[in-house]
Amino acid sequence: LQYTFQREGYEVNTIDEFSNTVELCLQCKPQLIILDINLPEKNGFAICKEIKEKYQIPILMLTSRDQLKDELQALSLGADDYLTKPCNSSRLIARAENLLKRVAIQTPLSTMIDGDGFILDVRTNTIYVGEQTCSITNQECLILEQLVIHKGDVVSKEELNLAVWNTNDFIDENAIQVNMTRLRKALSEFSLDGRIETIRGKGYRLI
Repeated sequence: LQYTFQREGYEVNTIDEFSNTVELCLQCKPQLIILDINLPEKNGFAICKEIKEKYQIPILMLTSRDQLKDELQALSLGADDYLTKPCNSSRLIARAENLLKRVAIQTPLSTMIDGDGFILDVRTNTIYVGEQTCSITNQECLILEQLVIHKGDVVSKEELNLAVWNTNDFIDENAIQVNMTRLRKALSEFSLDGRIETIRGKGYRLI
């Protein structure tokens, strides 16, 4: 599949480690996700539901499960298309291109997530409140994105390190704190002081 899409000129990222599937999918900020159902750790239904609750990224389900009930469940969870394997490569490319064209004519909000009081554009690293905007760094955007996705829940420093640097090895303890300070300052420009809460010994959460 990777070769098929690369041959058509697409940039392709594949997942081969499934303990943080959703996070890994979203790190590359994809324009389209092709998702199987039978996956380790968390199945495709759960992954689809989690992504679609916050993002408008199109998802094409590609699976060997050919029961109507599976297709209906996937579509009810927000999947944009459903194909069964084995699938003709030309048909797959055509369906994928159709979804990408559909996204291209949609509102730019397709790259934005709702932070309850502000909108975060994860593609341009921009915070919107009404007509006001504030640009933040890519690292700050990745951190804020995690806090928005898990709003109300504590996000550990280890999870943030993984989201921003894709590792927990040799990360300066102050790196997250510096970015948090800048994020809080950016939010304060919109009178959103206090939205990021430090949970001592555990991490941070968006309230």
